[in-house]
Amino acid sequence: MTIKPLIILPDPLLRQVSKPVERVDSDILKLADDMLETMYDAPGIGLAAVQVGVARRLLVIDVSREDEEKQPLVFINPEILTSSDERSTYEEGCLSIPDYYAEVERPAKVTVRSINREGKEQTTEAEGLLATCLQHEIDHLNGVLFIDHISRLKREMVIKKFTKAARGKAI
Repeated sequence: MTIKPLIILPDPLLRQVSKPVERVDSDILKLADDMLETMYDAPGIGLAAVQVGVARRLLVIDVSREDEEKQPLVFINPEILTSSDERSTYEEGCLSIPDYYAEVERPAKVTVRSINREGKEQTTEAEGLLATCLQHEIDHLNGVLFIDHISRLKREMVIKKFTKAARGKAI
């Protein structure tokens, strides 16, 4: 397994809509494994393929706590089928927007259909942190970032900060 470099805001790739995975093959499984290794190394609890430079509809998640055994989940071509009217708020962060966190309100429960590592369709009923993480990562696949769910003023400040930092690295 390989730790992949993370794509950081303001990279335009983060705003790209990811294309579906056409078949689950050894390349996709290797990418999923590399993404898990990258996510654990960061450390994070979720990672979309676009965050490692691959605009495909693939994401990995592990919301287990540090004192628990790892529980890696792989979602290929995930789509939200239903979401609850009930809302929950979590402080979210993003490996592509390092060291910035904000409260985001989302549906408390979601039902997600996807394909698993074996190429079989699966349906996941999620609530709590898993529901939030799934929505956050599926947003990435649609070119949406968690900062799009906060006020325009805060979002513009974050984008400005990261754009300035990126310009400083390019010099």
